[in-house]
Amino acid sequence: MSIEAPLPENAPEHWLRLALKNRSFLTGLLITALIAAMALISYVWTPYDVTDLIVADRMKTMSSEHLFGTDHFGRDIFSMIMVGARNSIAVAIVAVGVGMGIGVPLGCWAAARGGFVDEALMRFNDLIFAFPALLSAVMITAIFGPGAINAIIAIGIFNVPVFARVARAGALALWPREYVLAARAAGKGKALITLQHILPNIASMLLVQGTIQFALGILAEAGLSYLGLGAQPPMPSWGRMLFDAQTRMMVAPHLAIFPGLAIVITVLGLNLLGDGLRDVLDPRLRRER
Repeated sequence: MSIEAPLPENAPEHWLRLALKNRSFLTGLLITALIAAMALISYVWTPYDVTDLIVADRMKTMSSEHLFGTDHFGRDIFSMIMVGARNSIAVAIVAVGVGMGIGVPLGCWAAARGGFVDEALMRFNDLIFAFPALLSAVMITAIFGPGAINAIIAIGIFNVPVFARVARAGALALWPREYVLAARAAGKGKALITLQHILPNIASMLLVQGTIQFALGILAEAGLSYLGLGAQPPMPSWGRMLFDAQTRMMVAPHLAIFPGLAIVITVLGLNLLGDGLRDVLDPRLRRER
């Protein structure tokens, strides 16, 4: 009779077993996958064309013909939410990618160099933090005009110091470790050590932070669209749908309920996914439980 050896904690199979047992991770993954699938399907199919204005169908309530009803222009709300998901996810993905692509190298560089470089980069991060995404978008819009690209730039700039701080904190904790000291004694440079030893060991915390910033990016995009600084008509956006619904809440509450629920459910799913990833990838939390 053979006894199966336990899997090492860094084995992919071990992480998969933990993930399948984590309710937060599974729930968040399911919600996120459904929203992503809806966004992808909208590229090839929607129940109705979101640019069609059918005045005869305006302000209709939920029915078999229009699942979520229609807006004040007669557009199908379910179709608009599908296309709005595509826009929100695209903006958030690019913005988080910009923040991670710039912030992580800066944070790792600051941790590796230390001294004046570290202090200067962190103070520069503090300066960027003084200008939230909303304020940055207003300034960018005043110069270049409103649009999804400017929303991406504003949210991406705000994400840079977030990832820089996370990467710096994780890297600073690893530089005194024995294996890093051994790599330095073997003659490896700081850049090579960062690529081979630092980044792989902080990847999990960056991944968790990425899901959190992704959720915040969805909220930021909705807020910017609500103010008219995000995607412009006729392209639907969840925030813009809320703005258009605010004067018709008493007459047609469904105009605000469904885009609002779309934002809430998406952000909830991403937060649950991030919380589950943290539980699965952080061995300290597993030991505490």
